[in-house]
Amino acid sequence: MGRFPNIAAAKAKTGAAKGKLYGMYAKEIYQAAKNGGVTPEGNPSLKRLIEKAKKEQVPSDVIKRAIEKVNSGAGEDYQTLTYEIFGPAGSTLMVECLTDNVNRSVSDVRAVVNKCHVKMGAMGSVAYMYDNLCVVGFSGLSEDEIMNALIENNIDFVDIEIDDNNTLIYGNPNDLFKIKEAILSVKNDIDFTVDEINMLPKERITLTKESLDEFNKLLSMLEDIDDVQNVYHNVEL
Repeated sequence: MGRFPNIAAAKAKTGAAKGKLYGMYAKEIYQAAKNGGVTPEGNPSLKRLIEKAKKEQVPSDVIKRAIEKVNSGAGEDYQTLTYEIFGPAGSTLMVECLTDNVNRSVSDVRAVVNKCHVKMGAMGSVAYMYDNLCVVGFSGLSEDEIMNALIENNIDFVDIEIDDNNTLIYGNPNDLFKIKEAILSVKNDIDFTVDEINMLPKERITLTKESLDEFNKLLSMLEDIDDVQNVYHNVEL
């Protein structure tokens, strides 16, 4: 237990401003609906995104317009791109973008990298220091109930963290929906407080104040880029 840091500190997610948050979900919902169908009941990825958007108080009309855009035959197509960055004093970052313009995306990220005097790494140069995992968080079940549900459904998991009544299950990203279904089979009114696919650092570092200030500047500038959806890093904040 405890191999991974608390999920709230493991990932810095963009969207502090409402407009940015709404735009992020609009793109993700549109792409999920385009890839898997516009009916949430038949598209688990879309259903999950809609549920998450509602929890973050994204207006219903934003969600509706994103789905209707698919029905209208709009030709937008977004790609997921990940940029790997070596930050100040041994810090590393994985910057995930969802973009309809690759040139714009890489140009915006490079501009921040240059302004902050850090380095963009080649593919795989940072990624190997992170674990790509799904994380499912909830409360209301005992450890025995959780273990039995996972075993009965033949689900392999990487780790389980239990703090008081709060549980975090870490697993293969492809098993996200299986894990949720297994937990719901025990208690069908579980409210999932965490429902994510993340890049979690294998090791975390602590920065001095000067280096931390430089890192926070870099992080803030990256999060301000429109195409950036998530920024994962190894810094203890």
